[in-house]
Formats: sequence, structure tokens, C-alpha cells
Amino acid sequence: MDIGTLINQLGTLWSPLTFSVLAGLAVLMVWMSLAPAAPRRDVTSRLDDYLDRGDIVIEEDLQQPFFKRAVWPGVRSLLRLLARLLPNRNLEATGKKLQQAGSPGGLSALDFYGVRVLAVLLFGGLAFLLARGNQPLSIVLRNSIVGLALGFLLPVYWLQTRVRRRKGKVLKALPDALDMLTIGVEAGLAFETAMVRVGEKWDNVLSREFRRAVAEMRVGMSREDALTRMSERCGVPELSTFVAVLVQSSQLGVSIAQVLHAQAAEMRMKRRMRAEELARQAGIKMIFPLATCVLPSLFLVILGPIVPPLLEALGGLTNP
Repeated sequence: MDIGTLINQLGTLWSPLTFSVLAGLAVLMVWMSLAPAAPRRDVTSRLDDYLDRGDIVIEEDLQQPFFKRAVWPGVRSLLRLLARLLPNRNLEATGKKLQQAGSPGGLSALDFYGVRVLAVLLFGGLAFLLARGNQPLSIVLRNSIVGLALGFLLPVYWLQTRVRRRKGKVLKALPDALDMLTIGVEAGLAFETAMVRVGEKWDNVLSREFRRAVAEMRVGMSREDALTRMSERCGVPELSTFVAVLVQSSQLGVSIAQVLHAQAAEMRMKRRMRAEELARQAGIKMIFPLATCVLPSLFLVILGPIVPPLLEALGGLTNP
């Protein structure tokens, strides 16, 4: 069999198969051209979902109070503008105090400076308006200076009060939180899981800080950095000591359960010592209210009925 005859036989054999393959491809192409594109449907659905979520966000924003939606952004802009009138030498220290106070109202250091300037203007202007009239110029100036000083110092006093109260709450909740952490870690939980359990058990300043530290760890921050940031936000020396010991023990490979057990025992001892110290100070602190409120009332009740007869007797002696 020569080569030409072989080629003719192969062509006769493959021609129906080739025709069927080409026909199938043509049908497939026609169907794909007429069928709707799946990616376009996915994009449309994603856009619809996005628009639906946008409507939900807008509705949630509209449910906020009018002051928070419309007035507060303008107030913050005014505060930032006024804050530029003051020197920014203590900006970092003020920001740290605001963090230790729990960031009240979401204020930044620049916002707080603006609050101080606004308080100075309000108190000084109010004192000047109340003092002017028939008062001498010296009294008007004195009252205005007092108003300016009050406006300048009251925000600082308010911030320090917030910081002191928050530190007291953290210090009060720390021994119980360490006991809960110790129980969780000794039961086999990981340290982060034990912190989550503490955050679920209570709702106080320290438990919220625990939840925030765990959230920072979950987004990629190391445990040492998250705990250090937590101690800086709280500003409590006892918590800072605990974090430093915990970080050092993790670097040296010491068991966390042993460190927690020792720190919990130490915190309980310190809480007992603080309670004893406050009990010893109670007697001294009670002297002022006793001398100013209780004792005069007691003397009035006891000696009051004796005063009228005593006055009559003295009057009889002077008038024979």
C-alpha cells in the first residue's frame, strides 16, 4: 500500500469525526453567546449588597442624636482652631493623660487645649459681664482675672479627677482579675483565652482593657507590645509591674502559671495593706466632720434646754 492510498483512507475515516467536532464547537459557541454572563451577575449582586449596606449605614447614622451628627463636628473644629493659640509643648503629656482618663468624648490633646481656651473665654467673659455696672474698675478686673483662672484650671482639674478615678477602678479590679487569669491558665487555657474569659466575666475598666489588648494581639501585634500599651493606657504602677514581670518571664521561658500565681498572691497582699491603711486613716478623716457637723448639733440638743432657765437665773441676779 502506497502512501497516497493510506492518506485517502485516513481522510475518509476522519472526515465524519472532524465534522461532528466542529458542529459541537459551533453549538457551544452559540450557546455561550446567548447565555447571560455569570461574572456580570456576580458584580451586580455585589453592588446591590453594597448599596444595601450603605442604606443601613445611613440609617444608623440618622439614628444618632442631632448634636452628635451635626453640632459636634463643628465644635471639634472650633476647639482645634482655638487650641492653636496655645503652645504645644505639653501635647504628648496631655495626650497620655487623656488616654489614662479613658479618652473622654474622644478628645485628643489638641481638642483638650481648645476646651481650655473656650473655658477661659466663657468664664472670663461671664465674670466681666456680671461684675460690670456700678462696680469699681478694680473689682471688675479682679472678678475677670478670677474667671480667667477658673476657666484655665477647671479643665485640668476635671481631667486629673477622671484619671484618678479610672486608676482607682483599675487598681480595685486588678487582684480579682489576676485570680481569674491564674485559674484559667492553670486549668489549661492559653493566656489570651484567659484574658478573653476575664473580659466576658466582668464589665469594668480593666476587663475592657483586656479585651482591647486581645484584639490588638489578634490583628498581629505581639503580646509584649499589646500588654505594654495596655499598661501605658491605664497608668497604674501595679499593673505596669505585673506586665513587666510577665514580659520578662516570657522572654526567659518561665511558666506563666507560676508568674500569675505569685503576682495574684502579691496583689491580694497589697490590697489588704491598702485596706488597713485606709482603716487607720479613717479616724483622722472623721475629725473634721465631727468637729464641724456632729458635735455642734449634739451640744445644741443636750445644752439647749438648759439655756432659757440659765438666762432667767442670770437675769434675776442682775435685777434685784
